[in-house]
Amino acid sequence: MAKTRRVLSLSTLFPNTAQPRFGIFVAKSLEALQRDTHWDTAVINPIGLPPLALGRYRALSEAARDTQEFGMTVHRPVFRLLPKVGGRLNPGLITRAVLPLARELHAQQPFDLVDAQFFYPDGPAAMAVARDLGLPFSVKARGADIHYWGARAYGRDALLKTADAAAGVLAVCETLADDMAELGMARDKITVHYTGLDRDLFRPMDHVGLKKRLGESFGIPLAASDTVLVTVGALIERKGQAFVIKALADLPNARLLLVGAGADETSLRGLARQVGVADRVHFLGSLEPALLPPILSAADAMVLPSASEGLANAWIEALACGTPIVITDAGGAREVVTSPAAGVIVARTCRAVREGIDEVTRNPRPPQAVAATVERFSWSANAAALAAHYDAVA
Repeated sequence: MAKTRRVLSLSTLFPNTAQPRFGIFVAKSLEALQRDTHWDTAVINPIGLPPLALGRYRALSEAARDTQEFGMTVHRPVFRLLPKVGGRLNPGLITRAVLPLARELHAQQPFDLVDAQFFYPDGPAAMAVARDLGLPFSVKARGADIHYWGARAYGRDALLKTADAAAGVLAVCETLADDMAELGMARDKITVHYTGLDRDLFRPMDHVGLKKRLGESFGIPLAASDTVLVTVGALIERKGQAFVIKALADLPNARLLLVGAGADETSLRGLARQVGVADRVHFLGSLEPALLPPILSAADAMVLPSASEGLANAWIEALACGTPIVITDAGGAREVVTSPAAGVIVARTCRAVREGIDEVTRNPRPPQAVAATVERFSWSANAAALAAHYDAVA
C-alpha cells in the first residue's frame, strides 16, 4: 500500500535477539500497520544497559543494534540503566539517548506523529521528542504501566502529564481505560484499542493423538486420559503460577505445562516439590509462537490467575485454539469471557482456581465454539483501528 503518512514509534517493549518474545505483540501490531495501511513506520527500541553489562545484560548489549525486521527499520540506541533504583530517571535517560537519532531521522524523512507503545517510561520520552520535533504524539497503555507506575507518586504525576499533553491516548481494554480515568486522566480522551491475533497460526488443531504427539515432542509422559493444563506467561508472581501448582495437588490426573521464563522459576520448582507435584509440573521455557498452537489445542484449559492485566494476548491465543480459559477478574477479563464457551472467571485463591479448572474440564466445550468467542480479533483489524486513530490525532 502507498505510504502517505509517517510515524516514529518509540517502544522499550520490542523483541530483540536476547529476548525474542519480549513485546512481540507490539512488533506484530506495528508490522500489520506497516503492511496493511498508509502509515510508514520507523521504530526506536531503546535498550537499557547498566554501567557494567554483566550476566543477562551481556546478551542484551549484543542485541543493541539496528535491524530490518517485521517489515520495518528498528533502531536500538542504548540508554544508561540503573536497575531497581532508576525508575524515575528512565524517561530522561531515554530522551537523551533517543533525541539525536529522532532529529536525524526526521531530517531525512519527516514524521507526522510520534507514538509511544508503553505509557511509562516511553510516554514521557515520546512527549519530549515530539515537543522537540514540533509534532503531536500518541501514547498507549497496556496494564502494568498504569497499575505499577500509577501507584507511585512520581509515576502518577508523569502519567497524568503525559496523558494531558498527548494528542491521543489508547488503552488495551475498557477496564484499563476506566482505571486510567480513576487515576485522573480524561476518560473521553481515551480510545480502546484491542490486541490482534495471527489467525493463520492460532486456530483449533485436530485433537486426535495430539496429546501423545505433544508428550513425545517435549519428553512428557502424557496419556490420552490426562487432564492437560497450560499457563502461558512470564514466571513472575503477578501471573499467579503458584496458585495453579498448589491446585494441582487436588487434581491427581492433571499435568501442568508452564510456558514462559522469569525470575520465579526456581521458587516455582521448589513449590512443586513442596506440594508433591514436581513430576506433574513441566517447565517448557520461552517458546516460538509456532509451537504454541499445538500446546494450547491439546490442553483442556489455559489457566492464568493474574493479579493484574491489561488484556492478555495469552487469553486470546488460547481461545482461538479452542481452549477455554480459567482466569481472574483482572483487566479486560470480562471483555473476553463474554459467554460460558470462553471459560470462567475465578477469585485469586487456590480453591477458586481448582474449582474453576474442575468446572471447565468436567464440561468440555466444542473447540470451534470456543474459538468463535474471539472472532473479532486479528492483526489486520488492530492495524486498521490504529491507523484510524493516528489519522484522527496527527
